Amino acid sequence: MTKRSIALIALLVAVSPVQAHQIWIEQTDGQNAVVRFGEFGENLREASPGLLDKFAKVTGTLVSAKGEQKSDATKTANGFTLPFSAASGDGILAEDANYPLYVWKQQGKDVTNWFYPAARYITSFTAQQPKLVLDLVPTGEDGQFKLFFKDQPKAKTKVTLVTESGWSKDAHTDEHGLVKFDMPWKGTYVVEVSFNDRSAGERAGAGGAEKYDAVSYATTVTFVNAKGLTPIPAGPPATPGK
Repeated sequence: MTKRSIALIALLVAVSPVQAHQIWIEQTDGQNAVVRFGEFGENLREASPGLLDKFAKVTGTLVSAKGEQKSDATKTANGFTLPFSAASGDGILAEDANYPLYVWKQQGKDVTNWFYPAARYITSFTAQQPKLVLDLVPTGEDGQFKLFFKDQPKAKTKVTLVTESGWSKDAHTDEHGLVKFDMPWKGTYVVEVSFNDRSAGERAGAGGAEKYDAVSYATTVTFVNAKGLTPIPAGPPATPGK
């Protein structure tokens, strides 16, 4: 058995299940960035008509040396297209701060929850400052991120690194909010983190104030690794939900 085969086997046994739906940002050369919703590691991209229609208003921000350019995204059949793309050194943020509240049962009690999805796209690991409520930012060191919640470092939180093939690896932030991953494969990675804030509150809605019992934050970071092993191919596209 070759050293490469041994390395592949060792990496494959590290696969762990991918968690719940999140948004992430994709960018193909020569095209504008697109915000997807689904499960990256399962090659699942939700569509319209379907679960994509639940979103209220996806917005994006291009962060470059020229400053910040903010814009609403345009919904398509399988994502939300932004009117820009990130050049080398740029970054993109996206979120839906008005996703409809929903009610679910918790210990026999109705709980009103707010799902708050957000995403980053980075073109380098140059250190960045947090801008999202739950934000995972590069620190300047390859593969290392720092997690912030409301601009404060967030310790002891699980973070997952995922590839489109379904390979993933979990790690936890340290006492300073830092987490670091090895990146064995070439290609696109998505880093996922979520946090359920059980602080009740209210937000402005189309029909007035909307009260909620908790907020489920879910944030991702997408980046492309130019080095490493040839990536495991992605599986066939998963069927979108209705």
